[in-house]
This record gives sequence, structure tokens and C-alpha cells, in this order.
Amino acid sequence: MSELRQNRATKRWVIVAGERARRPDDFKVAEPTKPLPIHDPLCPFCPGNESKTPAEVLALRDPSSSANGPGWQLRVVPNKFPALRPVGDLERREEHDFFRKMDGLGVHEVIIESPRHNESIGTMTYRKVEQIMLIYRDRYIQLGTDPRFQLVTIFRNQGQRAGTSLAHPHSQLIATPIVPSRTRHMLEEAMRHYDDWGSCVFCDMIREELAAKKRIVLETADFVVFEPFASRVPFETWILPKKHNASFGNISAGETRKCARALRRVLGSMHRLLGDFDYNYHISTAPFKDANESYYHWHISILPRLTTQAGFELGSGIYITVAFPEDTARYLARSVKEGGRGR
Repeated sequence: MSELRQNRATKRWVIVAGERARRPDDFKVAEPTKPLPIHDPLCPFCPGNESKTPAEVLALRDPSSSANGPGWQLRVVPNKFPALRPVGDLERREEHDFFRKMDGLGVHEVIIESPRHNESIGTMTYRKVEQIMLIYRDRYIQLGTDPRFQLVTIFRNQGQRAGTSLAHPHSQLIATPIVPSRTRHMLEEAMRHYDDWGSCVFCDMIREELAAKKRIVLETADFVVFEPFASRVPFETWILPKKHNASFGNISAGETRKCARALRRVLGSMHRLLGDFDYNYHISTAPFKDANESYYHWHISILPRLTTQAGFELGSGIYITVAFPEDTARYLARSVKEGGRGR
């Protein structure tokens, strides 16, 4: 039987279509007919092609290597075709006293995660994923010192269905001088819950999910991973710190490494179960000015692209999912447990 479910943190409704429900192992994608090579001479992110990207902002390199040349483990470069550029001012202008606009001010960077063309987060070593997360944190903190920016969004698009145009493993970040409406909505809903109940809705969600034990994928001393009660898509997965914290930028280097290990364990298990699947993930965090508030709680959201949203979803804003999160969470948790901690 179908159910309408609501996410308490976002107030978003979803339909779990029971009549269309599929088993968790039905979502495995076909393996690519031509696996990716370790190196692609035409890829601008592969070693030897550093001249095809803007000059690096930051890099982890062999001591003997030179900037903007081979010998790196990870590079951060400005996006060659940025959505925003770090020039302009913050003035908001009206056109015909109605249409509002401002300069396209911001920063758009690419984190080139590995010199190996055929890697992904789910197949990398744990240490490599720790390095990536530490770079996320470093760039977030650095950009937070620029008073022009209100928010940094860190995200990863894996595969064509997730919107990527280059196969080489990479993430992106965009610093914006405004707070997007989606983030504003989540903040407002979290604030409303805090005003009504005197507690963080995400902390309450963690407590209830741990008590229910139906959708937990992984629990560590510092993080909990679960599939939300009102998951938008099959295998939607959230990673939340147990300790309340509104901002990703507030966490320590040690906490960053522990988060990276949880992310790697989960995506590694998804990779084993689902194959070379497409997905997006992003770090949801409070804007800089709200970094120490009691009502918000930073987290990572993973959204696999295993199904397609169509007219009803676009028209109503209500997602239809064809898998119960209790089933997919149990299936994924078993794989996470069997996969162990890794190295």
C-alpha cells in the first residue's frame, strides 16, 4: 500500500508507491561496456594536462614537484567556466522598479580528487577520502573569511545522470553572496521547530532514528548514517554528526577524518551493491552568520540517480519513490557491516 510521508526537518512530502515498490537489489545498474582508463590523454584533469585548467589555488604534491605540473595527489583550481566570478559588488539593483539583479559575484572551484581518471569516492582508499574532506574544510574556512560571501556549497556530481560533464573524479564548491531559497527554507523550518519544541529538529531526528532502528545504515561514536523516513529517492542517505553543530566549518580536523571514513564506507557499499551508479551529494550547512545557532545541524545528503523525476514531481514538488527506506537501509547496512572499516 502506498504512503504519504513527511520529512520533519524540511516539511517536504513524498509518496512511497507501495504498488510499484521494487526490491533493493533491483536497482543495480549495468556495468559500463568500456571501463574508464587510469589515464585519459584528452582529459583536462589528468596529470600532464595541468595547462588546460586555470592555475591551482591549492594542491597536495610530491615535495619535488612544481606548481601547475604533474606530481600531485589532489588539486583545487578555479572552474574554467564558472557560474560566478570573484569580481563585482554587492549592490542589488532594480530594473523597471520590479526585476531584481546583482553582479554575478562569487567563487566557483573544482576539487580534482585524484590523478587516477577511473577512481570514485566509493573505490578510493580511506586516507584519500580523508584528504578530500580536509580540503573541503580548508577551502570552506578560507572562503568564510571573505565578508562578501554568505554561504559555501560543496557538492559532487557523479555520472551523467547527476549532471557531470567530465568523468575524472572531482567535486565542486560555490561561494555565494546570497543565501539560496532552499537553504533559507530549511533554516526557517528548523527555527520554527526550535521555537515550538526548544530543540534542534535534526538532533531530534537522530534520537528518533536511533530509537526506531529501522533505517540506520551505520552508527559510529561520532556520526550516524540513515535513510530518511521520507526519502525522496531510493537509497537517499544522510550523514549527520551526533554532536550538535550548525556549521561544517566548525568541525575539527579529527572530526573531518571520521566523517570522511563514514562517507567512504557508505559509498563503497553502495558501489558494491549498485554498481557504477550515478549520484549527487552535497554538504548542507548554515550560512556563515548562523554558524553557532542552536536550531540548525550540518549534514551530508547523498541522492542516487536511480530513477527519473517527471511531470508530477516537477509540478507538485512531491517526490514519488518506488522503494521503502526501511528495506533499502537494511540492505545497505548489511553491506556496510560486511565491508568493515577498511584502510
